[in-house]
Amino acid sequence: MAEVYLCGVDVGGSGTKTVLVDDAGRIVADAFEPSRLIQPGPGQVEQDPEEMVGSALRTLAACLESSGAPASRVAALAVDGQMAGICLIDRGGQAVAPYDSWLDTRCAPYIERMRPHADRVLALTGAPPTYSHGPKILWWMHERPELFARVARVVMPAAYVTGRLCGWRAEEAVIDPTYLHFSCLSDTRAGAWSEELCDLFGVPPDRLPRIVEPWAVVGRLTDEAAARTGLLPGTPVVAGCGDQAAAMLGAGILRPGMVYDAAGTASVLAMCVDRFAPDLEHRTLLAARLVPAGLWYAIGYVNGGGLNLRWWRDLLRGADGRDRVEYGWLDEQAARTPAGADGLLFVPHLGGRVCPPQPDLRGAWLGLTWTHTTGHLWRALLEGIACEYALYLSVVHSLVPETRFEEVRVVGGGARSALWNQLKADLLGIPYVELNHPEAAALGSAILAGYGVGIFTDLEEAVGRYTVPTRCYTPNPETAAPYRTLQEVYRQVVEDAGLWHRLARLRPVV
Repeated sequence: MAEVYLCGVDVGGSGTKTVLVDDAGRIVADAFEPSRLIQPGPGQVEQDPEEMVGSALRTLAACLESSGAPASRVAALAVDGQMAGICLIDRGGQAVAPYDSWLDTRCAPYIERMRPHADRVLALTGAPPTYSHGPKILWWMHERPELFARVARVVMPAAYVTGRLCGWRAEEAVIDPTYLHFSCLSDTRAGAWSEELCDLFGVPPDRLPRIVEPWAVVGRLTDEAAARTGLLPGTPVVAGCGDQAAAMLGAGILRPGMVYDAAGTASVLAMCVDRFAPDLEHRTLLAARLVPAGLWYAIGYVNGGGLNLRWWRDLLRGADGRDRVEYGWLDEQAARTPAGADGLLFVPHLGGRVCPPQPDLRGAWLGLTWTHTTGHLWRALLEGIACEYALYLSVVHSLVPETRFEEVRVVGGGARSALWNQLKADLLGIPYVELNHPEAAALGSAILAGYGVGIFTDLEEAVGRYTVPTRCYTPNPETAAPYRTLQEVYRQVVEDAGLWHRLARLRPVV
């Protein structure tokens, strides 16, 4: 029998990654196009929605062309994307403003406006107000009322791309339940919008898209999209899900007790559990739905954690005149330094802390001396993100004490760093596992597309065709003592809200 092919498109923060897979478990083609982050002012991070659409079309075309796969054998496609930012569309389904990225912090005043109701938001949605949909919607409503009057729906980037591929008008726009914890406006357990929260914040419910399951077929490729990709008109398009949910599917996070680390633009740690467990006590972790029905995850993330690595590498390139300062070279320097970087601590929240929401908190190196080298600085940067992860892990132990976490599966660009994988295993005390595919989101979307049209009937069996563990990093007991001290100091520093609030007064007002 001739192969059946499936496409998955991941509209991520660093770029758009697309894969073409066959139903036997092979990735037969992939393509990547970097994204352009627009930063017009302090705290502002945007993208052009049309560039997102164009990147999806071009990478789909590249996969089909390089593979030689016949378009007639492509059964379906799905798009995943960035989860906490928003796109605003008019009645015709066209964007009326730039994409308001999850890295954009302009909505901070509206996080504060929502804070008196944070407990109720958290109980219903699974997450407190942060740099996410609710505060962003309020910012546009109140700061740009004339523009917001033109908005027919608020959608996620993946839904915007899907809508353009399928020729949707606004009333056809959808969202799936894996995004709802970021909405501030949902009853996530029920998979529905909350009339209570919409009324509380004055958000018109008719501006919100309809909620569908991520495997639902929600449209078909238009003639124009088909011509630009080489696919056939009418190719089924599945609703898809958030990029982290897609990556967790692609990584095989399908049973309680499995842990997922996305070492990408954001640094994400998510722990699979079998019940909806909002973090009402600590307000640190978010409770969200996984793609398989009945599974949930507790998730925390550093806003731009992986972006910190690129920022520092690029600064070094400019500082010492090197044509190339690569991550591998930095890892080599850091590997020569001890655990704890000789008393150097890095705070990784250059864009403000998200989990829990602390907009005033920013990045820092603490404990610098003249003896510290480039390797110390780099190691501290990697350890700072791992220290944040350790806080997330301690919280989830209190939320679901019955669940034992035995393995972390790591994906994303940072998964290629053996040094980082080992020190995270050491600091968390859990084995870290590399996979044969370090970029899992687009793969997860392709699997989801196949599930949506009936090519696959069992998600775990389908994922097993593609995803295989390749290397395991076991915790080193010799680092336990220095890392316990490092974690304790890190916790004290990030929890000193007064210090960060006073420092924030010195920054420009956005």
